[in-house]
Amino acid sequence: MTVQPPHEEELPTARELELDEASAAPTTRVLTPPGNEPLAMLARRGFQATVAPLDLPFPADVRGPRAEQLVDRLGHYAFRLFLRGAILRQGSFTPMEATRYLEPARATDFAEDLVAMDLAVREPEGRYRLRHPAASFGGTLEWYVAHELRVRFGFDVAAGVKFHAPDVGGDLDVVATAEGRLLYLEMKSSPPKHLAPDEVGAFFRRVRALRPHLSIFVMDTALRLSDKVLPLLQAELSTQPAPAPRRIQREIWALTPHLYVVNARQDLMGNIGVAVAEGLRALAPPAP
Repeated sequence: MTVQPPHEEELPTARELELDEASAAPTTRVLTPPGNEPLAMLARRGFQATVAPLDLPFPADVRGPRAEQLVDRLGHYAFRLFLRGAILRQGSFTPMEATRYLEPARATDFAEDLVAMDLAVREPEGRYRLRHPAASFGGTLEWYVAHELRVRFGFDVAAGVKFHAPDVGGDLDVVATAEGRLLYLEMKSSPPKHLAPDEVGAFFRRVRALRPHLSIFVMDTALRLSDKVLPLLQAELSTQPAPAPRRIQREIWALTPHLYVVNARQDLMGNIGVAVAEGLRALAPPAP
């Protein structure tokens, strides 16, 4: 059905247009925080993003030696598993209640590490309690990866970014910028069996709205990605049937030259670094 343009007599006059605009309230001037290139790149893409406080089991302003000690511990997969379990206990816990994967002596060492960093207190009967309870481990994972992208790879970083994109749900876990490129990382702290198709679909909606130069889907797990994670991601690709994923090394996969999937096998940040390097090379001019 063809829609006919309005008759000339139905259109507002020039005076009416000017009067209408002159009577309108001024638009709000939204400023981008200075020195935050990730948010600036989002603003240039038309998004008025904001940063929300991360849900952390430690003070968000942790600095200095205490922060470096925490980062050093978080670099160990076993410690991340332990801290995740301690958070999930939502209260008092014994070291072995926080993990199924460590020997008692090592679990106790990790609990004492938390006490030494002033993140936990001892309680009677060999129990412990976190000083700063958190709802989940997700915020800690985002904080750790953002910190390491900043100090190890020189990225400008923002974590816990509220996207505010129309018809696109969820947050941008970590966004980072370097070399004029925008990097988006989706962080998953649960095992692959908990990954649902709607989560993957939401991730792709954010990628398509944001159009970053490079996206990395990060699973903080030592388990294989090929059993469930890769098929779920492949099913959401625009090209169907989806091309076979390309293994770069270990559990580091390229779904496209601009979309990567990594797990934590051997070294989470090392794997992310490999994916970043591969993606930046894909964006570079052809070799001579």
